[in-house]
Amino acid sequence: MRYTHMGAGIGLTLGALGLQIPAVAAADDSDIRIDPWNAYPGSTVTVSTRACDPDADYGKGRSEAGGEFHLFEGDEEGVLTGQFQIPEGTRPGTDTVTLKCPPLTKVTETYQVTGRPPSGSVSAGFGPAEHTDMGLALGGAVLVTAAAGGVLRMCRRPSDG
Repeated sequence: MRYTHMGAGIGLTLGALGLQIPAVAAADDSDIRIDPWNAYPGSTVTVSTRACDPDADYGKGRSEAGGEFHLFEGDEEGVLTGQFQIPEGTRPGTDTVTLKCPPLTKVTETYQVTGRPPSGSVSAGFGPAEHTDMGLALGGAVLVTAAAGGVLRMCRRPSDG
């Protein structure tokens, strides 16, 4: 009986993961790769493309938030790469990147500008979170103990009949 419940849970989990595959495949169809996809003000964004002629060794790019930048040959053959920085004070939202390269190629992609990531520790009433190595070790030990207890309980459970 319990194996049926475990099988159903595993099946539902695999089904949910399987539904994500078309979305991931569609995200890779673009001619432009933007890294990081969720950037924050002050961060450097790297843009690369294969949309240009394989013999092209130069291109231009423009970001609505970061301004103009240049594309040069990257580490891979046929890939042009450029970087720009998102200015401090840029509001969260979408930003559009437009790339132009010979011969008359123009491609556009959007990405997300997010708010500044939090820095420092969260005040939760236990003092500052400075020496986290001991806390991580204790937390890991508690999780391993709980998992081992669950396995022992399942193995020692009396069978039905």
